[in-house]
Amino acid sequence: MQSVQEIAADIVRREGGFVDDPADPGGATNHGVTIHTMRRLGLDVTGDGKVDVSDVRRLTQDQATGLFIQHYFDRLGIARLPDPLQSSVFDMNVNAGNNAVKILQRLFNAMRVDVAVDGVIGPKTVAAAEWAMAAAPGHLVDAYGIARRNYYYALADSRPASRKYARRQDGGKGGWITRAEEFMAPRYRLTDAQHRARVAKWD
Repeated sequence: MQSVQEIAADIVRREGGFVDDPADPGGATNHGVTIHTMRRLGLDVTGDGKVDVSDVRRLTQDQATGLFIQHYFDRLGIARLPDPLQSSVFDMNVNAGNNAVKILQRLFNAMRVDVAVDGVIGPKTVAAAEWAMAAAPGHLVDAYGIARRNYYYALADSRPASRKYARRQDGGKGGWITRAEEFMAPRYRLTDAQHRARVAKWD
């Protein structure tokens, strides 16, 4: 099993380097850390008394890794979930905030385990996760990965500016979709034709 440090390093690798895309509501981002997050945490890398794009540019991979572990793994309590779920929920929390846990909670409700969809890993969510893992040990991680993929598609359905993250210019799978599918067995990944059929209505 990967350590939390290894999982965080994989997330940093997956996120890539500095980007400042006007279509991205996260704003300037480096190694997956947005300027909004750095401002919220008061992360003044340059030491000039303000947090701006220059701080985002100067953020190192090691700083991003430590930030993710502290604020997106430890603070949320992801370690309380069954081990096989942790890497995917951690990755999704970095990418989509507390929607990561809400997606999991909706999945539990679909399995007829009643939990509040509040984005908080409390005792009931932990108990539901343990029950679900015991009930479907070979399927729960894949089911969560599929739910992540569905979330991304639905988000792109409703927000045209974000479609470029779900579909490449050539029509193939965008970064959001390939990211979700990294956490599921190959047999559950969509074929190129299935993906293109799913996004055809965006044209």
